[in-house]
Amino acid sequence: MSVWDSIHLSTRFTEFPASFYTAVNPTPLLAPQWVAWNSDLAAQLRLPRHVDDYPELLAVLSGTESIDSLSPLAMKYAGHQFGVYNPDLGDGRGLLLGEIEDKNGVYQDIHIKGAGKTPYSRMGDGRAVLRSTIREYLCSEAMHGLGIPTTRALGMMVSETPVYRERVEQGAMLVRVAETHIRFGHFEHFFYTGQHSELKLLLDKVIEWYFPDSLNQAHPYAYFFNQVVTKTAQMIAQWQSVGFAHGVMNTDNMSVLGQTFDYGPFAFLDDYEPGYICNHSDYQGRYAFDNQPSIALWNLTALAHALSPFIERAELDNALEGFTATLQSEYSQKMRAKFGLLTKQSEDGVFFNDAFEFIERYQVDFTLFFRTLSNLDTSGKTPVLDLFSDKAEAEKWLQRYQARATLEPLSVDERCDGMRAVNPKYILRNYLAQQAIEEAEQGNFHLVNTLFKVLTTPYDEHPESAALAAPPPSWGKKMEISCSS
Repeated sequence: MSVWDSIHLSTRFTEFPASFYTAVNPTPLLAPQWVAWNSDLAAQLRLPRHVDDYPELLAVLSGTESIDSLSPLAMKYAGHQFGVYNPDLGDGRGLLLGEIEDKNGVYQDIHIKGAGKTPYSRMGDGRAVLRSTIREYLCSEAMHGLGIPTTRALGMMVSETPVYRERVEQGAMLVRVAETHIRFGHFEHFFYTGQHSELKLLLDKVIEWYFPDSLNQAHPYAYFFNQVVTKTAQMIAQWQSVGFAHGVMNTDNMSVLGQTFDYGPFAFLDDYEPGYICNHSDYQGRYAFDNQPSIALWNLTALAHALSPFIERAELDNALEGFTATLQSEYSQKMRAKFGLLTKQSEDGVFFNDAFEFIERYQVDFTLFFRTLSNLDTSGKTPVLDLFSDKAEAEKWLQRYQARATLEPLSVDERCDGMRAVNPKYILRNYLAQQAIEEAEQGNFHLVNTLFKVLTTPYDEHPESAALAAPPPSWGKKMEISCSS
């Protein structure tokens, strides 16, 4: 009996007509083998925690074998890329295999990335290389560990398939899990091609599947859009609170569920630099770290335009106007928790602004600053002062912070415990990802596995891996990453 006999797969997306997708079988990888399997996520999906005893899982997910219950397909969508509309988009190297109902009764897409050519590959080969696969595998699980809505990584395989980029690289494949792969760009495609009946069908199905509460409202479509705005604002606030820069916030990379989607040239801040650009192809800085809130609103406005045949302009504008208030409220709450200052005082706005100007002026590491501040109860002030080149100025700021903290009802220990729960010790720094990639390309996945362990529980101490929480070496700071994958 095959393990697939006990796995119930469905594909609701095939309820759409053929204009929404193309049925495509994956192109098999040569000699595929697992190098990572997320056992906790697998258990949540009611899949085997360990894959070594189930070679049929590898055979099917790598495209080597097919089974009747799978209906792999490539989705068609469009999108604004760097602000310019591109109609010729779609799943160019990924395939939706189907959906599995998890232990919570939520349907989850099973998607493979690097599955070969599709009708939407354009000039590409439909493959993924090991380096980009490792980056997405680690970062999607790191974001989940941070408590930020995201797609997930179920597994990663390597192969002997050569992939030609700037050099010949090893072909790999990611098994990605998400509640949906429907993007803003799906709606844009049907709007700009004038297929309004298909646009309405998409809208109706997305509401039925993912936003059923909308059906109880007087204006279901407007309520749905308002929910998308809210979820997106909350996601962006969470990105900003941990120093995450996505790098390529095109509308085809925006999930309707407000989940972090498509990990390409991302980065976490090292030194606090609000204008940091992590994508070396972003010459104008459109997707710089501090631009992310405004770009998210721009993308939502593009989605609103695509939905305008079915939602009144006033309702769309009203929802968009709520974006900034939601973002600021969520971000303020996150920042108060990070500083351990939960009560509101009249001078707090000035205090927070001054704090960020201060760490920017002295080029202080964003993550280390907050984590070190969280350890005042156990480590004292010296580690905080050591982050600054001017100890005297740092001492003045710290005295100001401690004076403000005395207005909190919590004890120092209680406040610091709360701060450690929201200020991670570990993030996926680009230089660490690069080191893991270089070792993995030589067949050594030890660092990949170690990073996975600490990044999935980033608030824990993990003393045996403390070196992974250190500031990056000078060569590893502010790395810019390519979209090439």
